[in-house]
This record gives sequence, structure tokens and C-alpha cells, in this order.
Amino acid sequence: MDEKKSVLIFSTAYLPFLGGAELAIKEITDRLHDLHFILITARMRCSLLPKEHMGNIEVYRVGIGVPIFDKILSPFLAAWYVFKITRHSPVCLFWSVMVSYTTITPVLLKMFGLYKNMPLLLTLQEGDSKAHITRARLGLVGFWWRFALQQADHVQVISAYLEKLAREFGYAGIVSVVPNGADIHKFTPSFDRVPRRMTGQISDDATPVIITVSRLVEKNGVDVLIKAFAEVCKKFPDVALHIVGDGKLRGELEALVNMLGIGNKTVFLGEVPHEKISACQSDAYMFVRPSRSEGLGTAFLEAMADGLPVIGTPVGGIVDFLKDGETGLFCKVDDPKSLAEKILLLLQDKELHKRLQDNGRRLVGEKYDWDGITLQMKTIFQSLCAS
Repeated sequence: MDEKKSVLIFSTAYLPFLGGAELAIKEITDRLHDLHFILITARMRCSLLPKEHMGNIEVYRVGIGVPIFDKILSPFLAAWYVFKITRHSPVCLFWSVMVSYTTITPVLLKMFGLYKNMPLLLTLQEGDSKAHITRARLGLVGFWWRFALQQADHVQVISAYLEKLAREFGYAGIVSVVPNGADIHKFTPSFDRVPRRMTGQISDDATPVIITVSRLVEKNGVDVLIKAFAEVCKKFPDVALHIVGDGKLRGELEALVNMLGIGNKTVFLGEVPHEKISACQSDAYMFVRPSRSEGLGTAFLEAMADGLPVIGTPVGGIVDFLKDGETGLFCKVDDPKSLAEKILLLLQDKELHKRLQDNGRRLVGEKYDWDGITLQMKTIFQSLCAS
């Protein structure tokens, strides 16, 4: 039997650290069994094994388990693993997911004249603005974006926004727009989400819950949501806000909640395992994330798959799937008043709520299911491996 060809994946983080990029790697590789996947990542936690099989991937973690040390040294440590792996595995493709520490390994190898004939697929999943990418880390992030794009043989992006960004950073080659998605079979929507009453005291059986699933960082605009929620509470005291996720701004956001006097209506649930997100959303009435920038927004798609109407902002890749009044609602960026108005609209208009539920879940099933996305990625892998 012929040995399977191997795809060597580079990702600065991987399970148990889970974001949109890591989820995409897992969902795609779990569905492809005619290729062998090997992944090199930074270790970042000393309790994690240096090597293990996870799903359909052979995972190698480089470093000693100290995040800063492991990230900075990972391109050089990963290069050593590339030499070892390619001696005994028929690697046909380098796949770098995002432009980051570990993922610039194949870029450096090509720069030094090594593996010049190995095709490099670069996936862009970043949710930051062009200005942030250009300036971040004293301009080094923008530099590596340009250099990585220069070395890439094929670029896959998750939104039209990122395709435009790749062109603006100088890429002139082939671009494939293949989005992230949601596993429609893992989300069982409850369509009986209409609040039974809108006035009086909050009780467990009558509270309309607004939920967000967000890293608590500047770009996700959770501060805007909290300010808007405080305004909503003035008209409808029977509401609650559940914030799923963690991040460096958690302390500031908790202080903001207390300052606005909505601490008894706001719950910080912290980091929740991905497989339990649907359970967190089961009692919610709507999903809200007023992003300041967004590569695509997998959390939106998963909420829509779960039968939740969504409210977002017309930034980045969100505009690819959110059509105002059809598959969700738009509010203005950095505008708590605009967001409060859209939340109140959904709380009051049951017909709109039901229409967004139905249209959102249908859209995810038709265009953003992982099975179809995997077939698109398989075509890209096969084409590059054949070359």
C-alpha cells in the first residue's frame, strides 16, 4: 500500500488552546483521512506532552512550557523538527495557519534556500485591522505579513476582507476564499426562545438572556455591549447578560459592570470548553458582539447554527454572512446607543426574531457547514501536493 502523503501544519497555538484558527484545523483534518497530518506548535504549558496524537493529527510541541520563551524560539525549534520529520515522512505541503511565531518557520526555511520546492499554503484568519497589523510590535507584524505572503504559493483566506488585506500587503498570487464554519449537527437549536414576560423582577424561568462568546480584548467591543445593556435594563429590567470568554480586559469589564449598577444582571462565565458552548447558549434569546474588527466571526456562525438571532457590526468578514434584517442585525461601531436600539428591537419584535432565527440557521447549513468547507480545502491540498 502506498504511504499517505503528509501535510506539515504550523500553528503557534493548538489544542487545548482553542480559537477560530485552531478549531478550523481540527474540523478540517478530522474529516480528511487520505492525507497524513503533522502539526508543529509552541508548547506553552509544561503539563502538555511534547508529542501526541490528537484526532487525525500527529502533534509536536516545541519548547519547555513557558509561553513567551516557547513563542519566540518556536520558529527555530520548529525548523529542527522539520528536518527530522521530513527524513521519514513524505511531506508534500507546508501549511501555515496565520502569520505568527511558529508559522513563519517555513518562511525562514525558504529564505535560507531550504525546501525551495516545497509548496507553502498560507491561511489568513486574523481579525485585526490593517492599521493594527501594520503597527503591531513596532512594525514587525506587518513586516512578517509581507514576507510570508511573498513566500506563499497559495493563500487561503476566511473572508473577502482578508483577501483584500492580502492584496494590500503585496500578494499577487492565487487566493482562495474558504470560510470557517459551524458543525450544524452539533448544535441543536431551541426555537422556543421568546421571553414569556418583559417586566417585573428577574426570575429563572422568565429572563431573556443576551449572550456573547468573545475573548475579552479590545477588538471584540464587549465594553460597548455592557454600556448598551445598561441602557436596555432601564426599559426592560427582566434581562440578563451572559459573557462567555476570558482575556486581559476582564478586570476592567467587571469594574465597568459594577460602576453601571448592573452587576446583579451580568454573569461572567469565563473560559468555557468549546463542546459546552451550545449548552451555554441554550437559554439565550440573542447573540451580540459589537466587534471593532473581525476576520470572519466563527462565534456568530455557531450562534446562528444554534438558532440564535445575532447582532454585529459591519466590519471585516462579518459582512460576508450578516445581511441586515435578513440573517442578523447591524449596529454602528463603537456606539452603545445604536446597539441598545437593536437589542430592544429584537426583544419587542417577535416576528423579526423568528425570521432571523430561521434565516441564520438555514444560511449556516447551506454555506458554512464544515463538511462542505473541508471539500474545498481538500481540493487545495490535492492541487498543491500534486505540484
